[in-house]
Amino acid sequence: MAIATTLDRTLTAVPTALARGRGGGGPAPKRIVVAYGFWIFVLSDMVMFSALFAAYAVLSGNTAGGPTAAELFNLRNVFIETMCLLLSSYTCGIGVLSAERGQQTLFLVFAIVTFALGAVFLFIEVTEFADMVAKGAGPSRSAFLSSFFTLVGTHGVHVASGLVALVYLVAQVLAHGLRAAVLRRLLCWSLFWHALDIVWVGVFTLVYLMGGH
Repeated sequence: MAIATTLDRTLTAVPTALARGRGGGGPAPKRIVVAYGFWIFVLSDMVMFSALFAAYAVLSGNTAGGPTAAELFNLRNVFIETMCLLLSSYTCGIGVLSAERGQQTLFLVFAIVTFALGAVFLFIEVTEFADMVAKGAGPSRSAFLSSFFTLVGTHGVHVASGLVALVYLVAQVLAHGLRAAVLRRLLCWSLFWHALDIVWVGVFTLVYLMGGH
């Protein structure tokens, strides 16, 4: 009985911050919890894109006698698209870092540049889609074109939604400043935007480079 009492006093005397497995340090910061939850959303999005990539890989050769990828794709325009999106990822990162440091004006400058690059990307993509449809190469022409429009179009919708979210976040910064809640939202948005860049690298490689020649 005396031994048990001594052990209990010893355990109680251990500082809470050093007691592993006993709640030392308290819960994780809200910023970490939010980022973790958003990563789960991003990973679920990646699963969806993986399915679209797989469908395109299977159907890319089924042209039904219609135009092939090499006949339709303009690699010069695709290269410009790619550079715009990759550069926007860089400006996005610099902008978020500026926000973290409390540099609101610098953040706004990089946010505008990021938006402009994303808008140019979307403009080129929409123009490409319109030209293909005008040539009779719409999504209903063949299985290849159906999978192409679905994969690339889904990515384009994500980019458009990212730009809308960026406008909303800029409005929040202008209205409320760089508060902790706004910074958490900016962090989540930057994770989403960088993920879109990763997906586009896959699109550029599998769809355009491998199929465009």
